[in-house]
Amino acid sequence: MKKLLPYLKNKFILTTVIFLVYTLFLDENDLFTIIRHNRKLKQLELAKEEVSRDLVKARETLNELTNKSELERYAREEKFFKKDDEDIFVIFEE
Repeated sequence: MKKLLPYLKNKFILTTVIFLVYTLFLDENDLFTIIRHNRKLKQLELAKEEVSRDLVKARETLNELTNKSELERYAREEKFFKKDDEDIFVIFEE
C-alpha cells in the first residue's frame, strides 16, 4: 500500500485512473454494453442471412408459378388445395 500511495498522490495518474474506471464501467456506453450490442449485432446478422435465403427461395417459387400447371401443382402439394369432387389425406411422419 505504501508503494501505491505516491502514485495516488500524482494528480495525472489519479485523473487517468478515474477516467478509465468511469469510461469502462460507469458510462452509458460502458464495456458491458458494447459487448452486449456486439452479440445482438451478430444475432441480427444471422437473422438477416436467414431472411435473405427465404427471400431467394420465395422468388424462385414465384418464378416457377408463372405456368398454370405449376401453379396448380404448388397449390395442391404445398397449400393442400383440392377440387370439389376429391378428398385429401395428409400424412405426417414423426
